[in-house]
Amino acid sequence: MAATQYAFAPEMTGDEIKTVRKMVNMTQQEFADFCNVSRKTVEHWESGKVNVTGPIVVLLRLVTEDTSIPKQYAVPPQTTPLRILYMYKNDLCTVIDVDDREETVKIKNYTDNNQFRAFGVITEPTYKDYQDFLEERCVPRTRDKMKIQLEALDLPFYDPMLIVEKTQGRMAEDFFWLDIRRKDGQE
Repeated sequence: MAATQYAFAPEMTGDEIKTVRKMVNMTQQEFADFCNVSRKTVEHWESGKVNVTGPIVVLLRLVTEDTSIPKQYAVPPQTTPLRILYMYKNDLCTVIDVDDREETVKIKNYTDNNQFRAFGVITEPTYKDYQDFLEERCVPRTRDKMKIQLEALDLPFYDPMLIVEKTQGRMAEDFFWLDIRRKDGQE
């Protein structure tokens, strides 16, 4: 059986890479961050001393076709007191920004797969949806011998946020977890 051929050229010149970087209006450092390499690597690529090969070529060819890709995957700055990153293994699936005082929730999904989104098909969750989500990521309120579970977590009472802060929202036999970030000065 013959190997599948793809429409991508197997390599890019330094000038081509620089052109892509300029198409997306990025500095070398921003481009390096997007490509998950060092700025020195981008400098080396753009120097033109060698043609670049490998997976980066495919990524940059896709960016050439759709220059919105870097913006689609950029994580916006945190503007709320609480940010929760809903992760699958090491992949960011959903950013959840929460203001508990205002009871507001805003999300940005980084996957089209509803099974990997924090709120599934819901794109504008309510504060109640958020509270339900937290409770789903921790030990059920009705669990037998709850007091023993709470003592094991060194918690005085049942509170989903306290529990997920201790457990990172990890559940048995799944690979989803929560990275909880509080804005400076927030407790």
